[in-house]
Amino acid sequence: MAEITASMVKELREVTGAGMMDCKKALTKTNGNFEEAVEELRKSGAAKAEKKAARIAAEGITKVAMDGDKVAAVVEVNSETDFVAKNEKFQDYVAAVARQAVKTISKTMDEFMAEPWNLDASKTVNEALIEMIAVIGEKLSIRRFEKVEAKNGLVVTYVHGGGRISVVVEAETANVNDAVKEALVNIAMQIAAMNPQYISRSDISEAEMAKLREITIDSALNDPASLPKPILQKLIDNAVANKTWSDEDIAIYEEKKSNMNFLFNFLSKEATATLAQAALANKDAYIADKIFSGLVEGRISKHVKEICLMDQVYVKAEDGKQNVAAYLKSVAADLKIAKFVRYETGEGLEKKNEDFAAEVAAQLK
Repeated sequence: MAEITASMVKELREVTGAGMMDCKKALTKTNGNFEEAVEELRKSGAAKAEKKAARIAAEGITKVAMDGDKVAAVVEVNSETDFVAKNEKFQDYVAAVARQAVKTISKTMDEFMAEPWNLDASKTVNEALIEMIAVIGEKLSIRRFEKVEAKNGLVVTYVHGGGRISVVVEAETANVNDAVKEALVNIAMQIAAMNPQYISRSDISEAEMAKLREITIDSALNDPASLPKPILQKLIDNAVANKTWSDEDIAIYEEKKSNMNFLFNFLSKEATATLAQAALANKDAYIADKIFSGLVEGRISKHVKEICLMDQVYVKAEDGKQNVAAYLKSVAADLKIAKFVRYETGEGLEKKNEDFAAEVAAQLK
Protein backbone atom coordinates (compact mmCIF):
# COMPACT_ATOMS: atom_id res chain seq x y z
CA MET A 1 0.00 0.00 0.00
CA ALA A 2 1.42 3.38 -1.04
CA GLU A 3 1.92 5.98 1.67
CA ILE A 4 -0.71 8.72 1.42
CA THR A 5 1.00 11.98 2.30
CA ALA A 6 -0.51 15.31 3.30
CA SER A 7 0.83 16.91 0.11
CA MET A 8 -0.96 14.28 -2.00
CA VAL A 9 -4.24 14.99 -0.21
CA LYS A 10 -3.72 18.76 -0.61
CA GLU A 11 -3.04 18.47 -4.34
CA LEU A 12 -6.12 16.30 -4.91
CA ARG A 13 -8.24 18.70 -2.89
CA GLU A 14 -7.02 21.69 -4.94
CA VAL A 15 -7.82 19.92 -8.20
CA THR A 16 -11.25 18.56 -7.28
CA GLY A 17 -12.59 20.87 -4.57
CA ALA A 18 -13.58 17.78 -2.57
CA GLY A 19 -13.28 17.56 1.22
CA MET A 20 -10.02 16.53 2.85
CA MET A 21 -11.32 13.21 4.18
CA ASP A 22 -12.96 12.37 0.83
CA CYS A 23 -9.61 13.00 -0.87
CA LYS A 24 -7.74 10.82 1.61
CA LYS A 25 -10.28 8.00 1.19
CA ALA A 26 -10.06 8.21 -2.61
CA LEU A 27 -6.25 8.09 -2.55
CA THR A 28 -6.29 5.19 -0.12
CA LYS A 29 -8.81 3.29 -2.24
CA THR A 30 -6.73 3.81 -5.41
CA ASN A 31 -3.41 3.09 -3.70
CA GLY A 32 -2.18 6.63 -4.28
CA ASN A 33 -2.99 6.77 -8.02
CA PHE A 34 -3.86 10.44 -8.58
CA GLU A 35 -5.87 10.10 -11.82
CA GLU A 36 -7.87 7.17 -10.46
CA ALA A 37 -8.53 9.12 -7.27
CA VAL A 38 -9.90 12.06 -9.31
CA GLU A 39 -12.17 9.66 -11.18
CA GLU A 40 -13.28 8.05 -7.91
CA LEU A 41 -14.30 11.45 -6.54
CA ARG A 42 -16.14 12.29 -9.73
CA LYS A 43 -18.09 9.05 -9.51
CA SER A 44 -18.99 9.60 -5.88
CA GLY A 45 -20.06 13.18 -6.51
CA ALA A 46 -17.49 14.49 -4.02
CA ALA A 47 -15.58 16.40 -6.69
CA LYS A 48 -17.29 19.77 -6.57
CA ALA A 49 -15.03 21.36 -9.16
CA GLU A 50 -13.06 18.79 -11.08
CA LYS A 51 -11.74 21.43 -13.44
CA LYS A 52 -10.38 23.60 -10.63
CA ALA A 53 -6.87 22.80 -11.85
CA ALA A 54 -7.71 24.63 -15.09
CA ARG A 55 -8.73 27.87 -13.43
CA ILE A 56 -6.75 31.10 -13.89
CA ALA A 57 -3.98 30.69 -11.37
CA ALA A 58 -0.74 32.26 -12.66
CA GLU A 59 -0.11 35.75 -13.93
CA GLY A 60 1.16 36.63 -17.39
CA ILE A 61 -0.38 36.83 -20.85
CA THR A 62 -0.89 34.89 -24.05
CA LYS A 63 -0.23 36.34 -27.50
CA VAL A 64 -0.59 35.31 -31.12
CA ALA A 65 1.39 36.11 -34.26
CA MET A 66 0.60 35.43 -37.91
CA ASP A 67 2.62 34.96 -41.10
CA GLY A 68 0.09 35.71 -43.83
CA ASP A 69 -3.17 33.80 -43.54
CA LYS A 70 -1.55 30.35 -43.63
CA VAL A 71 0.61 30.28 -40.50
CA ALA A 72 -0.05 31.40 -36.93
CA ALA A 73 1.37 30.73 -33.49
CA VAL A 74 0.21 31.21 -29.91
CA VAL A 75 2.42 31.51 -26.83
CA GLU A 76 1.99 31.86 -23.08
CA VAL A 77 4.55 33.69 -20.97
CA ASN A 78 4.05 33.78 -17.19
CA SER A 79 5.06 36.37 -14.64
CA GLU A 80 4.81 36.39 -10.87
CA THR A 81 2.49 39.39 -10.57
CA ASP A 82 -0.39 40.93 -12.45
CA PHE A 83 1.42 44.28 -12.24
CA VAL A 84 4.22 42.94 -14.44
CA ALA A 85 1.73 41.31 -16.82
CA LYS A 86 0.41 44.81 -17.58
CA ASN A 87 3.89 46.24 -18.04
CA GLU A 88 4.48 47.53 -21.61
CA LYS A 89 8.01 46.11 -21.77
CA PHE A 90 6.74 42.70 -20.74
CA GLN A 91 3.95 42.80 -23.31
CA ASP A 92 6.37 43.82 -26.07
CA TYR A 93 8.63 40.95 -25.03
CA VAL A 94 5.78 38.42 -25.21
CA ALA A 95 4.88 39.74 -28.67
CA ALA A 96 8.49 39.06 -29.72
CA VAL A 97 8.22 35.52 -28.33
CA ALA A 98 5.07 35.01 -30.44
CA ARG A 99 6.94 36.23 -33.55
CA GLN A 100 9.69 33.76 -32.68
CA ALA A 101 7.14 30.96 -32.48
CA VAL A 102 5.52 31.74 -35.83
CA LYS A 103 8.90 31.32 -37.57
CA THR A 104 10.17 28.38 -35.53
CA ILE A 105 10.82 24.86 -36.79
CA SER A 106 11.22 23.55 -33.24
CA LYS A 107 8.88 20.86 -31.95
CA THR A 108 9.80 20.93 -28.26
CA MET A 109 10.29 23.66 -25.68
CA ASP A 110 13.94 22.70 -25.22
CA GLU A 111 14.59 23.15 -28.94
CA PHE A 112 12.68 26.44 -28.95
CA MET A 113 14.66 27.85 -26.02
CA ALA A 114 17.95 26.98 -27.74
CA GLU A 115 17.09 28.85 -30.96
CA PRO A 116 18.79 32.14 -31.92
CA TRP A 117 16.64 35.02 -30.62
CA ASN A 118 14.88 36.89 -33.43
CA LEU A 119 15.82 40.33 -32.07
CA ASP A 120 19.48 39.46 -31.57
CA ALA A 121 20.88 36.28 -33.16
CA SER A 122 23.97 36.47 -30.95
CA LYS A 123 21.90 35.11 -28.05
CA THR A 124 19.42 32.26 -27.65
CA VAL A 125 15.76 32.54 -26.71
CA ASN A 126 16.69 31.33 -23.23
CA GLU A 127 19.45 33.94 -22.87
CA ALA A 128 17.07 36.69 -23.99
CA LEU A 129 14.60 35.46 -21.35
CA ILE A 130 17.28 35.67 -18.63
CA GLU A 131 18.06 39.24 -19.67
CA MET A 132 14.38 40.18 -19.54
CA ILE A 133 14.11 38.69 -16.04
CA ALA A 134 16.94 41.02 -14.98
CA VAL A 135 15.11 44.01 -16.51
CA ILE A 136 11.67 43.17 -15.08
CA GLY A 137 12.94 42.10 -11.68
CA GLU A 138 10.89 38.98 -11.14
CA LYS A 139 10.74 35.42 -12.41
CA LEU A 140 9.38 34.99 -15.96
CA SER A 141 8.71 31.77 -17.82
CA ILE A 142 7.96 30.92 -21.45
CA ARG A 143 5.53 28.18 -20.60
CA ARG A 144 4.34 26.90 -23.99
CA PHE A 145 3.92 27.61 -27.68
CA GLU A 146 2.12 26.06 -30.63
CA LYS A 147 2.46 26.77 -34.33
CA VAL A 148 -0.44 26.06 -36.70
CA GLU A 149 -0.08 25.84 -40.49
CA ALA A 150 -3.07 25.67 -42.83
CA LYS A 151 -2.83 23.02 -45.53
CA ASN A 152 -5.99 23.61 -47.54
CA GLY A 153 -7.43 26.86 -46.29
CA LEU A 154 -6.43 29.52 -43.78
CA VAL A 155 -5.81 30.35 -40.15
CA VAL A 156 -7.38 33.09 -38.03
CA THR A 157 -6.60 34.29 -34.51
CA TYR A 158 -8.48 35.94 -31.69
CA VAL A 159 -7.22 37.46 -28.43
CA HIS A 160 -9.54 38.14 -25.52
CA GLY A 161 -9.10 40.20 -22.37
CA GLY A 162 -5.82 41.78 -23.34
CA GLY A 163 -4.15 38.39 -23.67
CA ARG A 164 -5.92 36.40 -20.97
CA ILE A 165 -7.17 34.01 -23.67
CA SER A 166 -5.76 33.50 -27.17
CA VAL A 167 -7.17 31.24 -29.89
CA VAL A 168 -5.86 30.01 -33.25
CA VAL A 169 -8.26 28.33 -35.68
CA GLU A 170 -7.26 26.37 -38.79
CA ALA A 171 -9.99 25.92 -41.39
CA GLU A 172 -10.27 24.01 -44.65
CA THR A 173 -12.09 25.66 -47.55
CA ALA A 174 -11.62 26.53 -51.21
CA ASN A 175 -13.47 29.82 -50.65
CA VAL A 176 -11.17 32.20 -48.81
CA ASN A 177 -13.07 35.48 -48.70
CA ASP A 178 -14.06 38.17 -46.21
CA ALA A 179 -17.27 36.37 -45.19
CA VAL A 180 -15.35 33.20 -44.40
CA LYS A 181 -12.71 35.12 -42.44
CA GLU A 182 -15.38 36.92 -40.43
CA ALA A 183 -17.14 33.62 -39.69
CA LEU A 184 -13.91 32.03 -38.49
CA VAL A 185 -13.17 34.95 -36.18
CA ASN A 186 -16.67 34.43 -34.76
CA ILE A 187 -15.82 30.76 -34.20
CA ALA A 188 -12.55 31.73 -32.52
CA MET A 189 -14.57 33.95 -30.19
CA GLN A 190 -16.91 31.02 -29.53
CA ILE A 191 -13.92 28.83 -28.61
CA ALA A 192 -12.59 31.52 -26.28
CA ALA A 193 -15.95 31.84 -24.52
CA MET A 194 -17.17 28.23 -24.45
CA ASN A 195 -13.88 26.32 -24.18
CA PRO A 196 -14.77 23.19 -26.20
CA GLN A 197 -12.50 20.16 -25.80
CA TYR A 198 -13.08 18.59 -29.23
CA ILE A 199 -14.09 19.71 -32.72
CA SER A 200 -16.78 17.04 -33.08
CA ARG A 201 -17.99 13.97 -31.23
CA SER A 202 -16.15 11.75 -33.71
CA ASP A 203 -12.92 13.01 -32.10
CA ILE A 204 -13.88 11.40 -28.78
CA SER A 205 -12.29 7.97 -28.59
CA GLU A 206 -14.24 4.85 -27.64
CA ALA A 207 -12.21 4.59 -24.44
CA GLU A 208 -13.07 8.19 -23.48
CA MET A 209 -16.76 7.62 -24.23
CA ALA A 210 -16.74 4.43 -22.17
CA LYS A 211 -15.19 6.30 -19.24
CA LEU A 212 -17.70 9.14 -19.62
CA ARG A 213 -20.57 6.64 -19.56
CA GLU A 214 -19.19 4.87 -16.49
CA ILE A 215 -18.75 8.16 -14.62
CA THR A 216 -22.25 9.29 -15.62
CA ILE A 217 -23.78 6.03 -14.40
CA ASP A 218 -21.99 6.08 -11.06
CA SER A 219 -22.63 9.78 -10.44
CA ALA A 220 -26.35 9.27 -11.16
CA LEU A 221 -26.61 6.32 -8.75
CA ASN A 222 -24.71 8.32 -6.13
CA ASP A 223 -27.32 11.08 -6.36
CA PRO A 224 -30.66 9.39 -5.58
CA ALA A 225 -32.61 12.66 -5.70
CA SER A 226 -31.84 12.95 -9.42
CA LEU A 227 -33.00 9.43 -10.31
CA PRO A 228 -36.24 8.83 -12.25
CA LYS A 229 -39.18 8.72 -9.85
CA PRO A 230 -40.09 5.03 -10.43
CA ILE A 231 -36.52 3.98 -9.55
CA LEU A 232 -36.31 6.35 -6.59
CA GLN A 233 -39.65 5.14 -5.24
CA LYS A 234 -38.53 1.50 -5.29
CA LEU A 235 -35.34 2.41 -3.44
CA ILE A 236 -37.32 4.28 -0.78
CA ASP A 237 -39.92 1.51 -0.44
CA ASN A 238 -37.13 -1.02 0.18
CA ALA A 239 -35.43 1.28 2.71
CA VAL A 240 -38.71 1.66 4.62
CA ALA A 241 -39.70 -2.02 4.39
CA ASN A 242 -36.26 -3.33 5.40
CA LYS A 243 -35.81 -0.56 8.00
CA THR A 244 -32.41 0.44 6.66
CA TRP A 245 -33.57 3.97 7.45
CA SER A 246 -33.88 5.29 10.99
CA ASP A 247 -37.35 5.68 12.52
CA GLU A 248 -36.89 9.45 12.29
CA ASP A 249 -36.19 9.35 8.54
CA ILE A 250 -39.11 7.00 7.96
CA ALA A 251 -41.37 9.43 9.84
CA ILE A 252 -40.07 12.32 7.76
CA TYR A 253 -40.77 10.37 4.58
CA GLU A 254 -44.33 9.57 5.65
CA GLU A 255 -44.92 13.24 6.36
CA LYS A 256 -43.32 14.61 3.18
CA LYS A 257 -44.06 11.90 0.61
CA SER A 258 -46.96 13.83 -0.86
CA ASN A 259 -44.38 16.30 -2.22
CA MET A 260 -41.25 14.35 -3.10
CA ASN A 261 -39.59 17.40 -4.66
CA PHE A 262 -38.52 18.63 -1.24
CA LEU A 263 -38.03 15.31 0.56
CA PHE A 264 -34.23 15.35 0.42
CA ASN A 265 -34.16 18.75 2.12
CA PHE A 266 -35.37 17.03 5.29
CA LEU A 267 -33.84 13.53 5.18
CA SER A 268 -30.59 12.87 7.02
CA LYS A 269 -27.33 12.45 5.12
CA GLU A 270 -27.26 8.85 6.30
CA ALA A 271 -30.66 8.16 4.68
CA THR A 272 -29.47 9.58 1.35
CA ALA A 273 -26.23 7.61 1.58
CA THR A 274 -28.20 4.41 2.24
CA LEU A 275 -30.21 4.92 -0.95
CA ALA A 276 -27.02 5.55 -2.93
CA GLN A 277 -25.42 2.38 -1.57
CA ALA A 278 -28.50 0.36 -2.48
CA ALA A 279 -28.53 1.82 -5.99
CA LEU A 280 -24.84 1.06 -6.55
CA ALA A 281 -25.30 -2.49 -5.21
CA ASN A 282 -27.79 -3.12 -8.05
CA LYS A 283 -25.81 -1.24 -10.69
CA ASP A 284 -26.07 -3.95 -13.36
CA ALA A 285 -29.84 -4.11 -13.02
CA TYR A 286 -30.17 -0.36 -13.40
CA ILE A 287 -27.91 -0.31 -16.47
CA ALA A 288 -30.38 -2.72 -18.10
CA ASP A 289 -33.35 -0.58 -17.05
CA LYS A 290 -34.71 1.44 -20.01
CA ILE A 291 -35.74 4.39 -17.87
CA PHE A 292 -32.34 4.67 -16.20
CA SER A 293 -30.56 4.06 -19.50
CA GLY A 294 -32.50 6.95 -21.03
CA LEU A 295 -31.43 9.24 -18.20
CA VAL A 296 -27.78 8.27 -18.66
CA GLU A 297 -27.83 8.73 -22.43
CA GLY A 298 -29.54 12.09 -22.03
CA ARG A 299 -26.85 13.32 -19.64
CA ILE A 300 -24.08 12.04 -21.90
CA SER A 301 -25.64 13.74 -24.93
CA LYS A 302 -25.92 17.02 -23.03
CA HIS A 303 -22.29 16.80 -21.92
CA VAL A 304 -21.06 16.00 -25.44
CA LYS A 305 -22.92 19.04 -26.79
CA GLU A 306 -21.08 21.18 -24.27
CA ILE A 307 -17.58 19.89 -25.04
CA CYS A 308 -17.79 19.45 -28.85
CA LEU A 309 -17.48 22.67 -30.87
CA MET A 310 -19.68 21.57 -33.78
CA ASP A 311 -22.52 20.60 -31.40
CA GLN A 312 -22.42 23.78 -29.34
CA VAL A 313 -25.14 26.35 -29.90
CA TYR A 314 -23.57 29.18 -31.88
CA VAL A 315 -23.34 32.09 -29.43
CA LYS A 316 -24.60 34.61 -32.00
CA ALA A 317 -27.44 32.42 -33.28
CA GLU A 318 -30.49 34.62 -33.81
CA ASP A 319 -32.87 31.79 -32.98
CA GLY A 320 -30.80 30.65 -30.00
CA LYS A 321 -30.75 27.13 -31.44
CA GLN A 322 -28.47 27.04 -34.49
CA ASN A 323 -25.33 25.03 -33.74
CA VAL A 324 -21.82 25.84 -34.93
CA ALA A 325 -21.90 23.18 -37.68
CA ALA A 326 -25.06 24.70 -39.19
CA TYR A 327 -23.62 28.22 -38.95
CA LEU A 328 -20.44 27.25 -40.82
CA LYS A 329 -22.45 25.50 -43.53
CA SER A 330 -24.56 28.63 -44.00
CA VAL A 331 -21.38 30.62 -44.70
CA ALA A 332 -19.70 28.15 -47.09
CA ALA A 333 -20.73 24.58 -47.83
CA ASP A 334 -17.15 23.29 -47.75
CA LEU A 335 -16.01 25.24 -44.66
CA LYS A 336 -14.60 22.89 -42.01
CA ILE A 337 -12.62 23.40 -38.81
CA ALA A 338 -9.44 21.34 -39.06
CA LYS A 339 -7.88 22.35 -35.74
CA PHE A 340 -8.05 24.88 -32.94
CA VAL A 341 -5.70 25.85 -30.13
CA ARG A 342 -6.92 27.72 -27.07
CA TYR A 343 -4.53 29.08 -24.44
CA GLU A 344 -5.83 30.58 -21.21
CA THR A 345 -3.32 32.27 -18.97
CA GLY A 346 -2.37 30.14 -16.01
CA GLU A 347 -4.62 27.14 -16.72
CA GLY A 348 -3.29 24.19 -14.77
CA LEU A 349 -1.15 26.37 -12.51
CA GLU A 350 -1.87 27.49 -8.97
CA LYS A 351 -1.40 31.13 -8.07
CA LYS A 352 0.65 31.88 -4.98
CA ASN A 353 -1.53 33.33 -2.23
CA GLU A 354 -0.51 36.93 -1.58
CA ASP A 355 -0.85 38.36 1.93
CA PHE A 356 0.55 41.85 1.65
CA ALA A 357 -0.22 42.76 5.28
CA ALA A 358 1.77 39.76 6.47
CA GLU A 359 4.56 40.59 4.03
CA VAL A 360 4.83 44.15 5.28
CA ALA A 361 4.77 42.98 8.91
CA ALA A 362 7.55 40.50 8.17
CA GLN A 363 9.69 43.21 6.56
CA LEU A 364 9.18 45.54 9.54
CA LYS A 365 10.42 42.79 11.86
